[in-house]
Formats: sequence, C-alpha cells, structure tokens
Amino acid sequence: MHVYRIGDAAALLGISADTVRRLVDGGKLAAERDGTGRRIIPGPVLAAHASNRGSRSVMTRSARRTRRTLRVAGAGAAALLALSACSSSDDSSTGSGSSASASSSDKLSGTVTVFAAASLKESFTALGKEFEQEHPGTKVTFSFGGSDSLAASITGGAPADVFASASPKTMAIVTDKGDASGTPATFVRNQLEIATLPGNPDKIASLKDLTRSGLKVVLCDKTVPCGAAAQKALDASKLKLTPVSYEQDVKAALTKVELKEADAAVVYKTDVNAAGDKVEGVDFPESADAVNDYPIVQLKDAPNAEAAKAFIALVQSADGQKVLTEAGFLKP
Repeated sequence: MHVYRIGDAAALLGISADTVRRLVDGGKLAAERDGTGRRIIPGPVLAAHASNRGSRSVMTRSARRTRRTLRVAGAGAAALLALSACSSSDDSSTGSGSSASASSSDKLSGTVTVFAAASLKESFTALGKEFEQEHPGTKVTFSFGGSDSLAASITGGAPADVFASASPKTMAIVTDKGDASGTPATFVRNQLEIATLPGNPDKIASLKDLTRSGLKVVLCDKTVPCGAAAQKALDASKLKLTPVSYEQDVKAALTKVELKEADAAVVYKTDVNAAGDKVEGVDFPESADAVNDYPIVQLKDAPNAEAAKAFIALVQSADGQKVLTEAGFLKP
C-alpha cells in the first residue's frame, strides 16, 4: 500500500500543505505515523478524499504522469494540460493546483538559518525536523540564545533567514534597523514560573519566598525578555531580590538549578516542562502580568527567502501551533 507525506498529499490533492494538516488535525483525513514519527496518509484514504471532492483523476497513474510532465515541460505544457483537463474532468482546478503545489515544493532546497530565543529550542528543533521531512533537500540550522544577543548579531550582519524573538522589544532592535522583511507576527506567548530543586526542598510557594535570606536564586539578565519579565513581576509586587547571578538566557538560568548551583530560578513554564523531573515548577499569580509575546519575521537579506517563508508558515500552522502549545506555550 502506498503512503504519502503531507507535502506529497497536498500536491496530489491540489491544495496547500497547511490545508492537509488542518484536515488531519480535524479528523477529516486519517493519518498514521511512520517509524520516525512523521505523519503519513495511506493511499486509499487519500483516494477516498479525492473522490469526495470530485477529483477522481487525482490518484490515477495519469495524474502522476501529468505531474512529472509539468515539472519537465514547464509553464507552456501546464497551460495546455490545464485546457485539456477542462474538457475531460469535472474539476479543472485540481490538476493545475496540484502541479502548482508540487512546483512550489520542488523549489525549496538548501539551508534555512533560524535565529530563535533559547526558550524555543525544543519546539523549534522538532519543527525543524518536520520541515526537513516535508521538504527533502532542505536543512534547518538554528542559533538559540538570548533574544537581545541574537538581535545584535543580525543587525551586525550575521547571515540568517528567520528571527523568532521572545519579546516585541528585542524584535524592535531588528525592525528599527530595517533588517526585517515585512511585519513581525506574534505566534505564541509565554508565562513565567519558578523552577526549584526536585521535591521543592525549600518549600517555595510564592515570588515573595524567593527573597528569603540564604536562598540562592538565579535570574535572567534584565536585558533579555525572561529577565525583563521577571523584573516586571517583582516591581509589580514591590519586591526586591538580589540574585546570586544574572544569566544571559533562560536555559543558562535553568541549568544552574539543574546542577544544584542554585535553589531556584525564574524561568518560563516551557523550560520547566522541557526539564522534566530535573526541576519542579511553582506557579505564582504575578506571572500573569508579565506574559511575553513571541514575534517571528523573515529577515530582509535572507539567503533562502522562499524556505524562510515556508518555515514561518509551518510555525504558524495548526501543526506548528500544536507542537508549541504541547510544550507549554500559550496561543497568541
């Protein structure tokens, strides 16, 4: 039995990959997982869906031959085949849409370089693998770190295709310099949480508890979104906290607790989730007043602009949002 990846199924149906994902997520198109965890659609399921859409020629040998012909012969042959389809098919838009989708997919190749906030590491790494599977011939490379440092690298001329920041303020460093292509879009939000040692031996139950004498607390540097949000929560509570260290990104702050070099750290919920049983999370109400929006944008001088657009589309798709919300991010 033939099975088809999301991108191939989209090409055959003459619709976008995002539309196929929405059909799968909504239970309208049954999908399975292969040995690598990649979503695949059985041929019979795809054929049945195509038939229901009135696209009876989609899964035929002729359709596959048509797609190959379109790739080789170019736009002129595409126009002739589209005209021919008008006289022999009830849905002339399916053939032309299929070839256009396949052609668009074929264009994607090479490396996509993504600069992203450290808190996105696990989620974006997973989405990068999915992107590579759906677009053979592409490779996604990441540079994770503090959003302010990444923004400075971009404005300093570092080559990159996409920037995903942990706050609008750090995104503005890039947009104000004219280094973004288009307007940044918020794709998720993130909320703070206190990370303690497993079992919470110091019985930390509130933000105020972090000010106790003798307690070793770590914060992100105030220049990075995690640190700025933590400071906003402390100011709102009129609390003064002197940490044992300020770290350059949220992962570094969390690592201090994981290594038992600190008793607690103020980090994101997503990072506590990713750490598993290495730490324990403690919610605090003040975090609701310091939620960070995460914007994403294609960069102006992106070396691989088409692939950059496709990666951003994946992040914003239902499939991408599912990966992110499962990691603990909030919807925009």
